[in-house]
Amino acid sequence: MTSLIDVIFLLLLFFMLSSSFTRFAEVDLTTAGGGGVAMAEARPVFLRLGPEGVSVNGVEAGLDGVPGALGALSGESGEMPVIVAMRGAVTAQRLTDLLVVLRGVPGLRVTVLEAG
Repeated sequence: MTSLIDVIFLLLLFFMLSSSFTRFAEVDLTTAGGGGVAMAEARPVFLRLGPEGVSVNGVEAGLDGVPGALGALSGESGEMPVIVAMRGAVTAQRLTDLLVVLRGVPGLRVTVLEAG
């Protein structure tokens, strides 16, 4: 019985020391509201995220080129709606990378379409 307790404590110690409890990246997510609030007059920007590329309003741009493309499309209005749709087999990590890039651009209201 004593040796079993020793093994359990050694395994517990091993798993506690080998685990990582830090968060590598956080992305704030909010749910879509009802239809009670009217949309802004600004036209939405359509982002299509694929396994290898990103297109902004139909024009191919790399993940690093998205902020520049959105900056060129931004108008004088305060908030620009962005709709993100996924094409093909997009991983959750790829979507998270895009959301982190979009978080760095001020004045965006991002909506991610659900994959059907």
